[in-house]
Amino acid sequence: MVKPRRNSDWNYGGKRWRLSRSKIDLFTECPRCFYLDNKLGVARPRPPSFTLNLAVDNLLKKEFDTHRANKTSHPIMEEYGVDAVPFQHKSMNTWRENFEGIEYSHQPTGFTVSGAIDDVWVNPKGELIIVDYKATSKDGDIESLQDTKWENQYKRQMEIYQWLFRQNGFDVSDTGYFVYVNGKKDEASFDKKLEFDVTLIPHKGKTDWIEGVLLEIKKALDSDKVPAHSEECEFCNYRKLAKEAFEETVKNKKSGSQKLFG
Repeated sequence: MVKPRRNSDWNYGGKRWRLSRSKIDLFTECPRCFYLDNKLGVARPRPPSFTLNLAVDNLLKKEFDTHRANKTSHPIMEEYGVDAVPFQHKSMNTWRENFEGIEYSHQPTGFTVSGAIDDVWVNPKGELIIVDYKATSKDGDIESLQDTKWENQYKRQMEIYQWLFRQNGFDVSDTGYFVYVNGKKDEASFDKKLEFDVTLIPHKGKTDWIEGVLLEIKKALDSDKVPAHSEECEFCNYRKLAKEAFEETVKNKKSGSQKLFG
């Protein structure tokens, strides 16, 4: 889905602009796409929403909220030997809300940095444990995160949440967890239900990279120069190829050659 160019209030320098967790990740993936989005208001086309994943997230939140209210451990915590309970806090609903989340005013850049979390647990030492829900359907068991584009993105996501909670004065465990829900495809029939395997995957976060990236983002946004095209970005490559094809069409048309299009 292509969104229209947004109101300047939502661009960098506008009164409603904030630096979200997803925007930080976009910068690490492609500074050019980040600049076009946040400085010029031209966002990447978005894929359709993963509505089944959203349904799983909502059901997991309800399930863990039951244990939060009762101050009890969820069975998956006990299964994996995690001594913790869901964290109770008056801001939990705000922290989970998109376009709100937990936020921090970063003085060196002037950014309001924010992120919407899935869950937070707390251990007996009072350390908060950042938890993220992931839903997929893959063959085989999911026991660890791999060194792939998407799973490295998951790791950065958790690390930004850990950083945000620390900046807000909370004692945060280095180890967070992914509640990974994997849809089973080997059942005999559908029968109007989908069965899942659920695993708990630990991740020891490192947040020392975040400060440097925030300063790089500030430098990029304050520049009038659009960052260079990224060879690894499919959106940049599409724009580059489209431009080359258009310029070739114009050149052929002027020289009397056969048109490439239409």
